[in-house]
Amino acid sequence: MPQNADVIVVGAGLAGLVAAAELVEAGQHVIILDQEPEASLGGQAHWSFGGLFLVDSPEQRRMGIRDNHDLARQDWFASAEFDRDEDENGREWAEAYLAFAAGEKREWLRSKGVKFFPLVGWAERGGYTALGHGNSVPRFHIVWGTGPGILEPFIKAVKAGVEQGLVEFKFRHRVDELIVRNGAVVGVAGKQLAPDDAARGVASNRDEVGDFHLEAPAVIVASGGIGGNHALVRKQWPEWLGTAPKKMLSGVPASTDGRMLAITEKAGAHLVNGDRMWHYVEGIENFAPLWDKHGIRILPGPSSLWFDATGHRLPIPLFPGFDTLGTLSHLRQTGYDHSWFVLTQSVIEKEFALSGSEQNPDLTNKSIIELIKQRLGKGATGPVEAFKTKGADFVVANTLDELFAGMRKLSRGIEIDTLEIRREIEARDRELDNAFTKDAQVTALRGARNYRGDRLIRVAKPHKFLDPAHRPLIAVKLHVVTRKTLGGIRTDLTGQALAPDGTPIPGLYAVGEASGFGGGGVHGYRSLEGTFLGGCLFSGRVAGRSLADLV
Repeated sequence: MPQNADVIVVGAGLAGLVAAAELVEAGQHVIILDQEPEASLGGQAHWSFGGLFLVDSPEQRRMGIRDNHDLARQDWFASAEFDRDEDENGREWAEAYLAFAAGEKREWLRSKGVKFFPLVGWAERGGYTALGHGNSVPRFHIVWGTGPGILEPFIKAVKAGVEQGLVEFKFRHRVDELIVRNGAVVGVAGKQLAPDDAARGVASNRDEVGDFHLEAPAVIVASGGIGGNHALVRKQWPEWLGTAPKKMLSGVPASTDGRMLAITEKAGAHLVNGDRMWHYVEGIENFAPLWDKHGIRILPGPSSLWFDATGHRLPIPLFPGFDTLGTLSHLRQTGYDHSWFVLTQSVIEKEFALSGSEQNPDLTNKSIIELIKQRLGKGATGPVEAFKTKGADFVVANTLDELFAGMRKLSRGIEIDTLEIRREIEARDRELDNAFTKDAQVTALRGARNYRGDRLIRVAKPHKFLDPAHRPLIAVKLHVVTRKTLGGIRTDLTGQALAPDGTPIPGLYAVGEASGFGGGGVHGYRSLEGTFLGGCLFSGRVAGRSLADLV
């Protein structure tokens, strides 16, 4: 069969678009396939907050942050804890990505028109020793325009390729097979699905209306992870995180189903680190869901008190925003699927942000006026206040007794030790009579306010929770929300997929989440945040440039 293109890209998310943009620049003919309608162009990246991991950036230096490649490497490898033979490629990708993040990444994006919010966020603060998990300094750079802002230049480049006759989009094309001939991947086959006018993120039909068969010298798998497929998440759930929750929310659409991973394995690729995954424990039910079990993650500051389902405070250093998987592991040992934040109106106004482009319209729409109003004005942001009013997981009260009654109503059948919660709140409040404290969380939030960015928009001034001036009191029921796959298709430093014996598979490449963001697991066990979009950018760029030189 004659070739239909120079390269076929399976998946129209960020990683696939970046790879295609590189190929277009080199004058190559590309076909991009996706099972979803055109409305979902950009995939999961569209919904993202737009955070990127950068090292020693001008934004950091302006905020008084001293960062460098060595410190970032120290943090990355301490968090990754690479300990498997199959981590060899992940380690190589980590070294390459760190050099990229500390080098040309920012200027490469700036050359494409991407700009950054001037205040750098501090995600995954760790709370252990210098050689433990976490970011030693703030590194979370928010793209001006959030997820759509990072997608914009690559969608523009690929659509320009369409006009030049170099790119064909084939939406509603579901790949069911990678065609292998003489040991090489030479194309794809599958079913054409019926047209569907489903909005972005909304489940589309799976009605089959025809077959397709396409061939090319190279195929790039850019199909994402497994977060929308709870059955597969539970099947691959790691022992070290305890048992999988009976109830989980989805932070990604149902189309993030992991189908292509098994299809790629059948074609000879080596899947590794399937038990490494990244899910959040600060999930809340979306009161206006787009997909089934649609959850939104709270991006918390460090002041909220965190209790398990029975009312026991989480141990040090499991404070909000410090150690995502450490907290998940602890909570899975409690025997319950939810936990609680207890806070005040003053805390929610300063410290609550919601993950996602749609929950941050000021940043997404690039509105400076709206940003000043939302972030620096009185009250919480509009989306946060909407969840406080309409969200099923929020309890708002003027007294502790009223608060506890609301918490019991949202967790019927579970005995909450409200006496213990009261004791913790009252004891914490006593600690605030002095500049000294033995409460490590109070020490942590005071330390956070030494950073100008946190003091301005992220960390509330320490105050007593029972002070009437800071009411109402608020409790938030938190759920596990699925998000990212940290393992995947093992690849070398060109993005080429590897067989179980470590040899490259001719014609087969993998990028983005499908490849564990590079090598089958660039993060190891833990992420430092801002590294998922960055991993899509970097792996897509690497594979696109590698193939541009070969095809």
